[in-house]
Amino acid sequence: MAKDKRQGLGSYIFILALLFVLLVVTAVICLTAGSADIGITEIFSAFTGQSSGELSHTVIFDIRLPRILLALAAGGGLAIAGAVFQALLMNPLAEPYILGVSSGGTFGAVLSFLLGLSMAGTQLFAFAGALSVIAIVFFLGKRFGNISPNILLLSGVMTGAFFSAAILLLYSLLDDSLRNVLFWLIGNLSSASKGDVYYILPLTIIISMILTAMAGKFNILSLGDQEAHHLGVNTGKIRMWAYVLSSIMTGAIVSISGIIGFVGLLVPHVCRILFGNDNRIIVPASFLAGASYMIIMDTIAKSILSPVELPVGAFTALFGAPVFIYLLRTRYKMI
Repeated sequence: MAKDKRQGLGSYIFILALLFVLLVVTAVICLTAGSADIGITEIFSAFTGQSSGELSHTVIFDIRLPRILLALAAGGGLAIAGAVFQALLMNPLAEPYILGVSSGGTFGAVLSFLLGLSMAGTQLFAFAGALSVIAIVFFLGKRFGNISPNILLLSGVMTGAFFSAAILLLYSLLDDSLRNVLFWLIGNLSSASKGDVYYILPLTIIISMILTAMAGKFNILSLGDQEAHHLGVNTGKIRMWAYVLSSIMTGAIVSISGIIGFVGLLVPHVCRILFGNDNRIIVPASFLAGASYMIIMDTIAKSILSPVELPVGAFTALFGAPVFIYLLRTRYKMI
């Protein structure tokens, strides 16, 4: 048995190391993509402190790197939140936005557009809207003092529907801000800045590490509450913290990037198809795979019609859906 545990740990480490290397390689390659011609050699020179042109240094560290780090945080955070919600709600269709967090964040953002606030004000309003929905859904989702997965899910869907309707009402009052609202609804990383990265990246990494540490408990939750209690797991506490942490992370991401759909649904499912159903590997693997996927999609979105930038949220679904259907056909023969 000890040998099997060592072999299992070795396979986990190998898979995560492979995904980490893939993430690093993806980030380095995508740093070269853009209107300015910057090669890999220049990138390594800039990171090692060797002589590099002032223009190259500015493009790498002030423009491209913050955007890649933001894509890393957004993709990894949404993917790991999707993996957690699917385990928490025991629903394969669960994803970060299903509990209404995105609708609350978008409502705050659209309200800020209506008030004519700056981008900082928009981000603040969006995060406040997301936090409001988190509190409402958490309150409505409790049954006999504990979180009920079914009630939580239904409360999130209904709360999201309410805020979506409110968004449409605000949308009808806008005039010259319609394009900004559209980009927010689709998902966009073009406004990335160092200031955004300084708080969203550490927040995402810290919460993702906590959720990864909880992943073994998610396996026990799948056995049912009664069996989990017999094994000494406080299901109410696990669900509460998993919901709150995942939702706060999703709300923070929405406040920066808008609604980027499909990542939290696609990536965890792909990881399960490739690596099995053990949440101890699925949760961290989803973060690494989601980060790589988002970096690639954002690079395509900003480069395919350069200098015009397209919203990355459109590409995450446009490229992800066919891949997901193909994997279902080839691995599960479901379609």
